[in-house]
Amino acid sequence: MSDAQTPDLRASAREMHDAGLCLLPIKADGSKAPDVRSWTPYKVNRSTPAEHDEWFSGRRPRGLAVVYGAVSGNIELLEFEGHAIAEGVLDEVTEIMAASGLGEEWNSLLNGWASESPSGGRHYRVRVEGAPVPPNAKLASRLAREDEYTAEDRQRLAEKPNIKIIQVQIETRGEGGYGLVEPSCGTVHASGRPYLRLAGGPTTIPTLDAETLAAIHDVCRMVDSLPREEKAKTAPRPRRELPAGSVRPGEDFENKVDWTSIIGDEFDPVTTRGNTTYWRRKGKTKGISATTGHASDRDRLYVFTTSTAFDAGVPYDKFAAYTLLNYGSTSNDNFKQAAAELRQQGYGTEAPRRRLSSVPQQGGRAFSEGSAALNPSAQEETEPDFETGPELHVVHPARPELDITNEADAVDGLLAVMASGRLPDLYKRSGGPCWVHQDDNGNPLMQQLGTDNLRAYLADHVTTYQVVTDPLTEGTKEVRELLMPKTCGTVLGRKDWPLPPLRGIVTSPVIRLDGTLIQAPGYDPATGLYLQPRVPLRRLQPHVSETSLEKAKEIILGQMLADFPWAQPSDRAHFIGALLTPILRPYFHGPTPMFIISATAPGSGKSLLKDILKACFGISETAWPENDTELRKSITTQLYTTGQPVVVLDNLPNGHVIKSPVLSSLLTAEHWGDRVLGSTASVTMPNNRLWIVTGNGLRTGGDNGRRAMWVRLDPNCPDPDQRDGFRVGDLRPWLRANASTVVAALVTMVRSWIAAGAPTIRTRKGDYSEWATIVAGLLGYLGVPGWMGDRDDAIQQDDELLEWIGFLTAWRDKLGEEPLATSSLLASLADQAPRIQKTGELPSANLLGSWLKARDGRYFGDLKPVRVYDSHRKQNTWRVEAHGRATQTAVG
Repeated sequence: MSDAQTPDLRASAREMHDAGLCLLPIKADGSKAPDVRSWTPYKVNRSTPAEHDEWFSGRRPRGLAVVYGAVSGNIELLEFEGHAIAEGVLDEVTEIMAASGLGEEWNSLLNGWASESPSGGRHYRVRVEGAPVPPNAKLASRLAREDEYTAEDRQRLAEKPNIKIIQVQIETRGEGGYGLVEPSCGTVHASGRPYLRLAGGPTTIPTLDAETLAAIHDVCRMVDSLPREEKAKTAPRPRRELPAGSVRPGEDFENKVDWTSIIGDEFDPVTTRGNTTYWRRKGKTKGISATTGHASDRDRLYVFTTSTAFDAGVPYDKFAAYTLLNYGSTSNDNFKQAAAELRQQGYGTEAPRRRLSSVPQQGGRAFSEGSAALNPSAQEETEPDFETGPELHVVHPARPELDITNEADAVDGLLAVMASGRLPDLYKRSGGPCWVHQDDNGNPLMQQLGTDNLRAYLADHVTTYQVVTDPLTEGTKEVRELLMPKTCGTVLGRKDWPLPPLRGIVTSPVIRLDGTLIQAPGYDPATGLYLQPRVPLRRLQPHVSETSLEKAKEIILGQMLADFPWAQPSDRAHFIGALLTPILRPYFHGPTPMFIISATAPGSGKSLLKDILKACFGISETAWPENDTELRKSITTQLYTTGQPVVVLDNLPNGHVIKSPVLSSLLTAEHWGDRVLGSTASVTMPNNRLWIVTGNGLRTGGDNGRRAMWVRLDPNCPDPDQRDGFRVGDLRPWLRANASTVVAALVTMVRSWIAAGAPTIRTRKGDYSEWATIVAGLLGYLGVPGWMGDRDDAIQQDDELLEWIGFLTAWRDKLGEEPLATSSLLASLADQAPRIQKTGELPSANLLGSWLKARDGRYFGDLKPVRVYDSHRKQNTWRVEAHGRATQTAVG
C-alpha cells in the first residue's frame, strides 16, 4: 500500500459528513493520533466541510477517523481485534447471539457498516436510541501469550513478576472516543496496510435501543477469558488438609450435582457451546444473563444481570451458589450450615483410595516449543560476528495422569490432555495426529499415527490407570493400565484433535511473515513450524552490524562459492537465491520454481552445490522416476513423510528433456493432494519444499521451461574433476567444519535485509512473481548481479519451444500467411515440422492438427498458429500470425 494520500479520502469525508458524522484527520506516522492541535472541541462540535477541504486536500498523507458519541448522532463502534477474529471469537459471539434471541439485531449490526482493520480486526457501528452512548469500554479480554509480549511488557514483568499482561479482544468506542475508518492506508497504520470496507456504509448504520445494545454487550462480555478470583463471600475460608481419601461435602456436591438442580428456579438454560452453558433469567425473552463452565480451572456461575439474588460480576462455585440460595448469604457460618446439611444427605467422605506409584518419564527426548529457557552450562565457541550466548535448552513437562476406568471418560480425558499442551512433539495435520522424530542420519521425519503408534506414545508420556476395588481396605486403588487399542482407534477416528497444527519442518532459522526470526528449536506456535536444526544453532545477536554483513558476504560469496565455474552471472545469482529460499520460505506465499543444476560435463561441481544445501538445510534425495505415475508417488512420499526443506531429483540421464505434466502441476500448486500409498485415505499437504534436479546437458520441454530456474556450470576444460587450488580447499571437509558458520552467515544476510526494510525489486515470473520480487530485492541489497538475467538464454534450453519457433518461422517465410490444411503443411515443410518425440517420425495430418489445436493462439517467440475454419470444405485450416513487435522490427 502506498504512503501517498489516497485520492478518494476527501470524497469519503464528504460521504461521512453527509451522514451526520464528525470527522478527524489522523497522522500518517503509525501512531493513529489526531493530526490537529487539540481534538477535544470535536467531541461536541462536528468538523466542517471547510476543515475537511484543508485536512484532506492531498498536500500531505493523512488518515481519516470518526468521532463517536452524541456529536456523530449517538453512534457507537464495536471492535473485534484481529487476533480475536483469528481465534474464532466473532463466530462464538454470533452463535450465542442467535441462541439468545438477539440474532436479528446482531445480523443487522454485522451487515450495517462493517470494516476491516489492517490487523484483520472487525469494526461495526450502531446508532443508540433511548439513552446516551456509553464511554469506551473493554468487553472481553484474555491473558497474552508469551510470544505476544512486547519489549515494554517484558520490562513490566521484570519489575513486577506477578503482573498480568492482557490482550483485549472486544471493546467499544463510545462517547469521547474515535476510530480510524477506510480508506485510511499507507503509513497511517504501523503495518502499512489499509482499512477496508466489508459491508454497507455510513448511511446503513443500524439503530438499536439502549436495552438491546446492553444485552449485546453482555453477550460479548461472556466470552471474556481472564481468570477471575473467587471473593471471600463466594468461597469458604482457607481449608485445612483432610486425611488421605477424605472428601468434603461441598466438594462432593460440586462433583455430583449439575447447575440446573441448583439455579433452575432462577434461570433457564439457553444454549451450550463447548464447556460453557448460557442462561437467561426467568421472565426474559431475549439476551443472556449468566454463564457456567466458562472458567478453565473450575466450573463457576458468573451472573451479568443485577436483578437476581447473585451479585453481578462475581464468580460462584456450585457450593457457594447452593449456600446463597438456601441460606440467604455466603458468610462462613452459612457455609458451615450448608456443609452440615449436605453431609446428612450423603455427600462427603468416601473410603480411602490407594494411589498409584509415580511412573518415571520415558525416553530422553524432551518437549520444546520455542519458549525454552537457556541452559548456561551448555556453551560452545561461537563466531563473535554472528552469534553470542549459550545454546537453547528444552523444558521437561510434568507427566499427566489419566483415569481410564470408564472408556468414555478415557476418551474425554485423553482429549483434555491433548488440549493441555503437555504432550511432547505430538501435533496434527491433514490425516490426523502425527509426531516428529529423526532417522538414523539425523533427518527429520513426520509420521502419521496409527492405533499402535498412539498407544505406544501414550505409554511413554501419560500415566494411565484404572480404579479397582481394594480388598484390603474395602476402598479403591489405582492400577497401572494401558489404553485399549479400540480407545486409541476411537480417538484417531475423530475429524479433529485438540493438538497444535504442524504446518512444516524447518532445519535452520527462518523468517516469519511479519519479519521476525524463528531461531529456538522446537515448535513455533505462531507459524505452526517445527525447527529441527541441521547444524548447531546459537542465539543470534539482537542487531546485525555492517561488519557482520560484510563478513557473511565474504564467507558465502568470497569463499564458499568463489571458485565454481558459473556459465554466467545469472547462474551464480540463481544458486544464491536457492540457498536463501529455505530461510525466506515462511516470509512469502505461493510456490517456488524448480532449480535445474546442469553442467557441460561430469565433475563440474553439481554435487558440490547439492552438498552445500545438504550441509546447511538437509536434503531428501530421490531418483528420477521412470514415468509420471511414479513421479507423483515420489512427490507425495517426500511431502508426507520427510521434513527436509530441499528435495533433490538427482542425476538425470545425460541430455534428458524435463517434460512432465505432473511436475508442472506440482510447481504451481501451493498445496499438494494425493492418496497415501497403501491406504484409501487422501491427504492435502503444503507444497513448501525447494525442488531441485541435477544432471548434465539437461533440457526442458512443455510448460516445464517456464517453471524452472537454471544454474549452469561450464568449467571449459578437460577433466574438470582434476581442478585444484580452490580458495577453501576441498569443499566437503570445509563444509563439515563450517556448516554452522555458513548458516549463520546466510541468516545474517537475510536479517540485515529485513532490518533495512526488506527492499524489493519488482520482477515478473508468472506464479512465482512474489518470490522472485523478494529474492531480487535481497540479492540487489547484497550486491549480487545477474538475477533472472538469462531469460533469453533460457529459451535455448527448451527443445519444444525452439522446435516450434523454427517450424512457425519456416512456415511463415516459405508459405506466407495464407490458411493451409495440415496435409499441405506436411507436404511443404517436412524437414521443419515437429517430430513425434519417442520415434522421431513425422506426425500424421490428424496428429499435427491435434498439436496445432493444443497450441492455437499461443505465441512461440513472436509467432503463433491461428485456426481458420473453411466453411466450404468443412475443415480446419491454419495460418501463422506475427505479433505487432515482430512486424515493427521487420519494417525497421
